[in-house]
Amino acid sequence: MHDLYVSWSDYHALIERLAVQIYQSRWEFNQIVCLARGGLRVGDIFSRLYKQPLAILAASSYEGKGDRVRGNLTFSHTLTMTTPHLGSRVLLVDDLVDSGNTLQQTVIWLKKHYGADVKEVKTAVIWYKGCSIVKPDYYADYLPDNPWIHQPFEPYELLTPAQLAKNHEELLVSHAKKQ
Repeated sequence: MHDLYVSWSDYHALIERLAVQIYQSRWEFNQIVCLARGGLRVGDIFSRLYKQPLAILAASSYEGKGDRVRGNLTFSHTLTMTTPHLGSRVLLVDDLVDSGNTLQQTVIWLKKHYGADVKEVKTAVIWYKGCSIVKPDYYADYLPDNPWIHQPFEPYELLTPAQLAKNHEELLVSHAKKQ
């Protein structure tokens, strides 16, 4: 298994490719649910682009050093949303589908907790790995060799606020010397 390094520009281009794919499918949805944390950016962009309400479900399954060990899947107790009810046609978005367990269990969770509202759920991810037990309805990139994906926001996971402050102070000093 190799590693895949993704730049910010590539990351946004893939989200846009995914949005176009969904648009071209002509499937109409009236709610976006994103899985936090990885699906937050996808959900935010889709919500703005499609002018549909966004609901957020926190889910966690990775732990250990560098969050690379798959552990038990944990969901928040409720969705965070600003609408009184969940839409009937839900687009569930995340950044990637790895084992497929999270995506599969999230659809079950939505139907269990919001079954009275939900009539249809379709799934969309940026990356669909070959090892997944679930094939998403929409995906921007298929990765048959299952690489570890280094997303552009990953440096923030290794950075502390103190280090960030120091970096900014050094930039200010450097900028001041140039003037």
